[in-house]
Order: sequence, then structure tokens, then C-alpha cells
Amino acid sequence: MTEIKSVAVIGAGVMGASIAAHVANAGYKVLLLDIVKAGEANRNAIAEGAIEKLKKMDPAPLMGSKAVRLITAGNTEDDLGKLADVDWIVEAVIERLDIKQALYHKLDAVRKPGSVISSNTSTIPLKELTAGLPDSIVHDFCITHFFNPPRYMRLLEVVGGPKTNPEALAAVEKFADIALGKSVVMCNDTPGFIANRIGTYWIQSAMVLALESGLEVEEADLIMGKPLGFPSTGIFGLMDLVGIDLGPHVNASLARLLPPSDAFHSMNRDTGMIDKMIAEGYTGKKGKGGFYRSARGADGKREKTALILSKAATGTLEWRPAVKPEIPEVKEARKDLKKLLGADTKAGKYAWGVVGRVLAYTASLVPEIATDIADIDEAMRLGYTWKFGPFELIDMLGAEWVASNLATLNLAVPPILQKIGNGKFYTEAGQYTLEGTYKPIRRPEGVILLEDFKRGKKPLLGNKNASVWDIGDGVLCFEVHAEVQGVTRNMIDGDIITLIEKTTALVAKSYQALVFYDDILREQPQKTNFSQGANIGLVQFAANIRMWGNIEKGIKQGQAAYLGLRYAPFPVVAAPVGLALGGGCELLLHTDHVQAYAESYIGLVEVGVGLIPGWGGCATMLTRWQHAKDMPKGPMPAVAKVFETISTATVSKSAAEAKELMFLRPTDGITMNRYRLLADAKAKALALAANYTPPEPKTVMLPGPGGRVGLKMAVEGFHKRGIATNHDVTVSDHLAMVLTGGETDIIDVMDEKSVMDLERQAFMSLVRTKESQARIKSIIDTGRPLRN
Repeated sequence: MTEIKSVAVIGAGVMGASIAAHVANAGYKVLLLDIVKAGEANRNAIAEGAIEKLKKMDPAPLMGSKAVRLITAGNTEDDLGKLADVDWIVEAVIERLDIKQALYHKLDAVRKPGSVISSNTSTIPLKELTAGLPDSIVHDFCITHFFNPPRYMRLLEVVGGPKTNPEALAAVEKFADIALGKSVVMCNDTPGFIANRIGTYWIQSAMVLALESGLEVEEADLIMGKPLGFPSTGIFGLMDLVGIDLGPHVNASLARLLPPSDAFHSMNRDTGMIDKMIAEGYTGKKGKGGFYRSARGADGKREKTALILSKAATGTLEWRPAVKPEIPEVKEARKDLKKLLGADTKAGKYAWGVVGRVLAYTASLVPEIATDIADIDEAMRLGYTWKFGPFELIDMLGAEWVASNLATLNLAVPPILQKIGNGKFYTEAGQYTLEGTYKPIRRPEGVILLEDFKRGKKPLLGNKNASVWDIGDGVLCFEVHAEVQGVTRNMIDGDIITLIEKTTALVAKSYQALVFYDDILREQPQKTNFSQGANIGLVQFAANIRMWGNIEKGIKQGQAAYLGLRYAPFPVVAAPVGLALGGGCELLLHTDHVQAYAESYIGLVEVGVGLIPGWGGCATMLTRWQHAKDMPKGPMPAVAKVFETISTATVSKSAAEAKELMFLRPTDGITMNRYRLLADAKAKALALAANYTPPEPKTVMLPGPGGRVGLKMAVEGFHKRGIATNHDVTVSDHLAMVLTGGETDIIDVMDEKSVMDLERQAFMSLVRTKESQARIKSIIDTGRPLRN
């Protein structure tokens, strides 16, 4: 087995169907099989029903409308013969060893030689799955543990055995990495593998100690959340999110498999609370609620309520209105974690009681669960969305400080902590090993990170909000790192626009190509965003003191800078991740090529703040749709499509959907693995640089006043039905004026600069209105759009 080109998934439950969906997201055909339902005329009913559910699930497991067409439904009685053409068979059936092994024998009889069989089990060790199986299966067998939901959770734990063919593991790792976008962590064959072994201990410790400490649900969640780099839901909110009924199954498996000496048993205490909640249907968000639930208050309005832990511990489930606790140590922890973990208070003792135990437990599991500490940290960051891995957290606190404070918990200092002393687990030399040396962090071939080029160097150009780096081979990288109120939102301002102009001149003079890319926030890889748009806070400030000339100057400068990129004598490639909204989206629209991370959410959302796109978004979308291959001829179809997209502030739910919306072109690329994005973007930039010539300006034919009347009538219809507000009508009228070409005649041809002039006029007209200013203020103050 050298390459995987086709996949089958056996088991069409939520997890199996979602794995199949993600394979389809990658552009591969996938066969989804399940049993034949008794008494059902349609023998494929279970698998077909699962595919239909995929279309309706939220969050969406499918990245676009085309992906579902790649999934073929079948059943395990009639269609096993089709597995003869499949390279990788993923088993995702019920967690019963006898059922799984019986299936493996059937698969072995029909599969092609060398094809891989893997189990998505999260609880059964490989040695049990393969016990008694013939070598023909064992050699090609491994565990591939996907995390739920498979599309969004980037971790894939892979477990091979002593007899597993290394080529089979290599094929799975390559496909999972490049095609599925997974960060593949090789685990030892131990209970819970890495993430669930540590994560379950963390959850149990946090729950048990919260009960023993007499904390309220909200207090425990505030402490065991963002201050320590754990999910912002906190521990009880997280249990509600993933499902309270999931925990007992994982706990039971670990309790059965782990030796009596394992620290897990000390925290796996039966409080009775969880069983009672499950029995009464309080399984979290998927049930009637959980530790938090929505209920009607005395005034009849729905309000968030929280479980009273002290009563739940004694068997009484009772909720009260939720509160926002104030804990001084938590605020202080934002600057220094020791202010919380070392505090001699109820909150401090709880925080250290959980964190100290988890760090000690994790350190004691090396090398049992994995040899590399970097793999353990990666598993916890991506599998449980921790901001810091356990060993990164130890480095932040100091290994010596952690070791010395374990005595307060009556815990022994694990050997690796004893050995490292006051050293660091991560240095420039790499990661620490049990031998007391450092070795490089394992990285898949072909992956490059911007931090590689930044280390020990200064940017060629830069300011507080953006930097320009030389990434070799004549390619420069423009990185935005703009903070707003302490949060990296990458909002574009005048300083960034000026730097774009300087960079354009520099590349034209001395380099071959330019890439727009933002570095991975190593401590928060899931939360990196390309750009959340223009800095509307500056617009609000200027509007408040009536500096209309400054606002218009900013619009003109942005338009000129973006056009400068489009018609530069070198190729420009953008590599977005996460949100690319408003001005960030318009930047993408002006590049030669976009190499987007699959989880890119792109849109022109200016109407939400009572404005319209002002940096060429309207003009570019008009030319794209009017020149689209399948767009009906005439000036109105493209105008109507762009009007619908912009007036509803439509944002793509993936890079694939961005292509359907024309925010991305059919020729733009999609990278599934976040870590590979910069390498792919740079490779594309270099490919374009060979014999590069700038694009020719495009023109459009627009309907003029007659077309605007048609759009106005449609909006008025929405207004009468209560769907559109008064100011929605005003904003839509300005947008319609731009998209229909103002006073142009239907037979005239307009260039993009003329449309951009109309954009600027409409933008300036709207920003002067008190209603648009109120919308801007609402977004800045509350983060929510104002419906006025």
C-alpha cells in the first residue's frame, strides 16, 4: 500500500457518517455501509438516512453541496463485494468486541490485498481488537481515532501494533494529513490513547474536586476555563456540550483497563449525580439540559439556570438562575497563572488541585502513552482545545515550581520532572527527552511555518499591526497581527494599507512574488483569523468628530492599494484561515490566486454596520458573476446575485462554499491541513511568477436606474413583511445604486474604477447617517448587530 485513493466506512451512526462526510469534503468517493434494518423494504435505509441527516446537521459536517454526491450508501449484506476496490476501510460500528471481530473476518474475505482496515474505537485497545485474528488482518490493521465532529477536530490518533505493516501506517498518515487535514499523532496501544486518557482524568478531577470544595457550577467553570487555557465553557459547560452520557462509557472502559495503581481510579468516584441526571434525561444540550438549562423565570421570560451542585451531590436535581461570579484570583491569572494556582483561597486550592494532579499524571505517563512530549501537547491542544499542552503549561509555571508544589497535594514527583529540574521542556534545540537531551519536534515532510523564517530575524518592513518577512526563493510574506482591545482580530487600518503600498513597491523592485498569510497562533491554532475586516472603531472615531474627509481618504487609499495589488507586475497569493470578512474579503478578491484553508469563512458583511463594501468588493463580485461560465446573459442576473449575497451579509461556511458564492474562483485552491497552507501558497506564488503578466482590466454592463427599481421593489416587499428594517431599506437602496451602475445606461460599458467611485459615494453617504453610526457602535460595544 503506497497511496490511498478510495475509502469505505462501515457503520452509519453519527460518527461513521461524519467521517464519510469528511472524506467527501476532501474530494474522494466514499462508500458508507450499515446493516439491513429488519422489516425495511429499502435495504440501504440506514445508510441513506444517515446521508440525509448529514445535510441538516449543525455544525455542518459537509463543506459544500457537492460533497454529499461523493457518498454512496449501501449495506453489509449486499455490498461487501464493493470493498474489493477500496484502499482504506474504516470500521465505526458499536463498541462491542465480538461484533467488531466478526466484521473483520467478513472484510478480510472480500477486501483487496494490502488494503488498510482501521477501527475508530476510542475505548478498546488494539491488542484486544486483533486478538485471535489471522495475520492477514493484523498486518494491515490499525486504530484511527477521529474526534467528534471529524470535520472540525484536527486531531487524529493513530495506533499501530508490533505486527502492523509500516507501509499501511504511512499510507494512512499521509492521507489523513494531506487529504483530511489532520494532525496525526502516533500513540502507543494504551487505554484511552493520549487525549482521552488525560482529558478524562482532567474532567473527573475538576468535577469531583468542585463538589468537594463546595463550589457552584459557575465558579468552577470560571476557574477551570480561559484563565488556565482550557475551553471557555469551563468543565461543566463542556460536559453539557459533548453530552453528559458520554463520560460514563469512557470512564468504565478506563476503569476496566487501567491497573489499580493508576491515579485515574482515585478520581473515578461514583457521586450518583451523573447517573441520576442521565436517567432523568439531563444529558446536556442534546437532552433537556444539564448543568445548565434554559427555564422560564418568574416574569415568564426564558433565562439560563445552573444546577445546585450541593443538592445534586445528595440526589436532588434543582436549578437556580445562573450568576456571573467575581473571583479576584481569576482576573489576576490573566497576567500570572501563579496568582491563581498559588492562592491560599478556595478558588486557588481548587485550581491547583485540578491542574497539579493533571500535570503530575501527564508527566507520569511518559513514555507509556507516547515517547514525544510534543505529541502529548498537540493531542491536548487539538483534541480537547486546550490553549496550552500540559508540558507547555509546566514550562510557563516552571518545572521546579510545579514539582515543589506537588507536595501540597501529597503527590510524588514523576521521574521526568525530577530529571529536568529547573530546565525547560521546549528550547530552541527542540523537545526534552527522557534521556535528558533535546531532539527536534517531528514535522511532516513539506510543512513550513512562518515562525521558521521569523526566528532570530527582523521583518523587512513593518509596524505594530503588520510585518513583511522574506520566506525565501524571492517570495515575501505579508503578515497582519493587529489587535483590538487586546484581541487579535487583524482588522485593517491605514497603517496596514500604507504598508501594503510600500510592500508592493519593494516586491516590484527586488522580489518575485507576494503572499498574504497570518502565522499560526501556536497557543491558539483554532482561533487564528485572516482578517475580520476594516477597523470600524477608527471609522466611528472619525465620524464622531465629523472628520468625513479622513474617512473618504481612507476609502480612496484602500481602493488604490488593492488595485495596486491586482495589477502589480508580480503575482499575489492570499492564504486565508478562519474569518476573512469585509475588507479582509476584499483583499482576497484583488489577488491573483487564493490558497484557502478549508475552514475559511469568507463574506462581505458591511451591511451589518450600515455600510457597503468600499474597497472594490462590489466591483469585483459584479465582474466575477457577469463573466461566470454558467451565468445567464444580460446585465440583471449577475446584479441580482451579487445584491442577494451582499445585502444579506452572506458568509461562506467553508472554503468550498466560498467557491459556490464566488468569493473564491474555480481556479483558487483549498488546503485541508492548516500546517501546510503556507507551503502550498508559496508554491503557487512561485509557479505563477514564471512568465507572469498582470491581468487585463474587466468591464461590466449594468442595468442602470431600471434595474435599481426592480431591486427596490424586492426590498420593499421584505420591509412590508417585517423582514427588512427601515435602515435595511436605506442601506439596500445605496447598494442597489452601486450594483446597477448609478445613472448608467443599459448599453454602456463600465470599468471597475467607475463602480468603485460609486462604492465610495455610497459609503460616505451611509456613514453620515445616525442609523449606520448606531450600528457601528453596537458592533463595537456588544459584538452584536443592531436591527434598526
